[in-house]
Order: sequence, then structure tokens, then C-alpha cells
Amino acid sequence: MPYQWFPPSENGDGTRVVLWPHRSLPPTGFAAFIVITAALLALPLLAVLGTPVVWAVLPFAVLATGGVWVALRRNAAEAGGLSEELRLARDRIEIVRRTPGGGRQDWAANPHWVRLTLHPSGGPVENYLTLRGGGREVELGAFLSPQERVALHDALARALAQLR
Repeated sequence: MPYQWFPPSENGDGTRVVLWPHRSLPPTGFAAFIVITAALLALPLLAVLGTPVVWAVLPFAVLATGGVWVALRRNAAEAGGLSEELRLARDRIEIVRRTPGGGRQDWAANPHWVRLTLHPSGGPVENYLTLRGGGREVELGAFLSPQERVALHDALARALAQLR
């Protein structure tokens, strides 16, 4: 699951849940993909090895490999900057959403008045998960899969019940 629960710390700030988008390409997979891409792009060079044509084709193979490298790194950096942190305490619930561009969005409410809702259909995504309180309704875990949102809903419902 692309979220993790943290127990309350000694300073009494409550339980935390940190959510992040699923990353399907780990660092080892990235390295393997780049090596395979470079090897496949080098195959045509074997046919012209030892001729002047190799110097005409080589820059394009290097450019293509470099382009794939840059594109995958940029995508990982943008997706890696997205996260949501939910803090649950007896007197306050907070959500801090960090966006890929470095922005930050905050929401807070009293746990007594917060309502957790799972919309199986009718929302922008399947199993749309929202928290309503403090005069606003906010989406939680938009980047999670529908099954992960259901599991998160169940875990959050139990955590909220313990707070009340």
C-alpha cells in the first residue's frame, strides 16, 4: 500500500498517515531499463561497426538514450513530490498536501465534527474518499487505486472512532 501509519510521538501530536502515489519503477528497474534501452539502440551499430556510418548513427542512439533518461527522471521527480499527510489528534485533524511544484495545501478541523465518506460511484473517481469538516469537504488519496481507498477508508473510520 502506498501509505504508512505512524504511531503517536512523545510530544503528543497524534497518529500520522502519510500517503504517496504508487511508483512502478524503482531505482533498480530504472537502471535496468536504461541499460536495456541502450543495448537495443546499439544493436544497429553492430552492422556498421568499423565504417564511417557508425559516427552518423551513434549520436542519435546516444540522444535517444539520454532523452529516455531525462524523461524518466523528470517524471519520477514530479511524482515523488506529491504526498498527503494526515494527522489525527483528539482536538484536531489536519491534512497537509504537498504538490509536485513544491506547493502546500492545508486543511484542519475538529475530529468531533469530521465526517469520512466513501462515494462508491458518482465522484470523479471510483471509491472517491472525502473528509468533511471545518466548512469544507476535501478529497483524500486521489492518487490511490479504488481498492486502496476502500482500505484507507476502513482504517480511517476505525481511527476516527477511537478519537471520539
